Amino acid sequence: MSFSVTSGVPGRWTQGQEAPSEKTDNSWDQRFSDRSPGSSVMEMEPEKVIMRKGLSAEASPYRCAACHGDEGVVLGHPIRGRAKSCSLSALPALASTKEFRRTRSLHGPCPVTTFGPKACVLQNPQTIMHIQDPASQRLTWNKPPKSVLVIKKIRDASLLQPFKELCGYLIEESNMIVYVEKKVLEDPAIAGDDSFGPVKKKFCTFREDFDDISNQIDFIICLGGDGTLLYASSLFQGSVPPVMAFHLGSLGFLTPFNFENFQTQVSQVIQGNAAIILRSRLKVKVVKELKGKKIAIPNGVSENGVLASDWDPEVGKQVMQHQVLNEVVIDRGPSSYLSNVDVYLDGHLITTVQGDGVIVSTPTGSTAYAAAAGASMIHPNVPAIMITPICPHSLSFRPIVVPAGVELKIMLSPEARNTVWVSFDGRKRQEIRHGDSISITTSCYPLPSICVQDPVSDWFESLAQCLHWNVRKRQAHFADEEGEEAEEGEEAEEG
Repeated sequence: MSFSVTSGVPGRWTQGQEAPSEKTDNSWDQRFSDRSPGSSVMEMEPEKVIMRKGLSAEASPYRCAACHGDEGVVLGHPIRGRAKSCSLSALPALASTKEFRRTRSLHGPCPVTTFGPKACVLQNPQTIMHIQDPASQRLTWNKPPKSVLVIKKIRDASLLQPFKELCGYLIEESNMIVYVEKKVLEDPAIAGDDSFGPVKKKFCTFREDFDDISNQIDFIICLGGDGTLLYASSLFQGSVPPVMAFHLGSLGFLTPFNFENFQTQVSQVIQGNAAIILRSRLKVKVVKELKGKKIAIPNGVSENGVLASDWDPEVGKQVMQHQVLNEVVIDRGPSSYLSNVDVYLDGHLITTVQGDGVIVSTPTGSTAYAAAAGASMIHPNVPAIMITPICPHSLSFRPIVVPAGVELKIMLSPEARNTVWVSFDGRKRQEIRHGDSISITTSCYPLPSICVQDPVSDWFESLAQCLHWNVRKRQAHFADEEGEEAEEGEEAEEG
């Protein structure tokens, strides 16, 4: 089972240029079409270019089809006419660019291909960069979904009834295969409910860190708060199915759906009638030096061919990988000393963080710990990585935003007095010592979150409800008499 995200308008490509390969690492569409190799989301249409006599096609300049629209070139002058495409695609240049590092940017601005009469930007032929109208991102199914994973907040009695109603509807009315975590069914209130027995027998169960269900789930339904969505993200270290999150928790910034009319909303999602937002995640690799110590190596669960934990006995290093939706937090832990870590960006030392720690977050995580630490709130559609210090010793170090796709590396400074601790979305907390390293970049596997309205409206609605966006006591207005007296006083002063 696979799904796609469509923008409604096909991309356009310059004549003589090959359409991007399906294996290109930079395409969102490929991330989700891997589960159905035959599917194709965007149709590539060659753009017609009128060439000057005597000028070969090979010598013709490449132009961004979306920037230039349907402009033709006659005697070196463009013919005006804008395209209706919403996708901006960077195009390859003629020269060889094998020396260029292949970008990991997921999407970003398409640079203007010409600057003045003679200057231009040399493009990377292996780069595909897109800007989409957020409201145009829609969910579509290549095949009707058959299986759904229901994630329920544990130890919350208020969710028992909604959980039973939802599972009963999915199994009896929608004929879906429902997966639930085994420890959910071990709840005494569910285990002892005889009326729920016929539905419970039809469940498929799994255990975290033991069972791999990544290729068996068509979409996910979360019941609870934001923590349930973060937990769903941690279960999928590769491609993530679409997630429908119901607000039944304490905060609900990432859970836009209300449960009152869940039947209609779930039915619309199954039919493929829903907007979707692609929340970027961070790919984190932790390399720890064992230094001759005997450490128990956990059994990593292979998901999409990627081991969650691996160990190389030859080099004496333990390598762990995580997919993070909110943030990676490096802090000083129980020590009373300041933490002291070096931050590298694409191999260059950019700063040494001396303070309580540093937060590396996605735009989705910008409204979480990063916002509490003084960072700006960034819409999830913005391709970026945020670096936010926690109580820095140097007041000149302020929160910064770097482009999505850069590679950050964080290591303990040689002069650091103590170790630091790292956590991933608040989980898997562990100690980082001298010689260990944390590499962070934008993941190729975003989390597709289903929207109630559209990505922009849902985000500002969450700001208003959860963070009380722009809520303050209004300034009182002048009464009519006071206003007239004030105007007369101003006229007297001017006289």
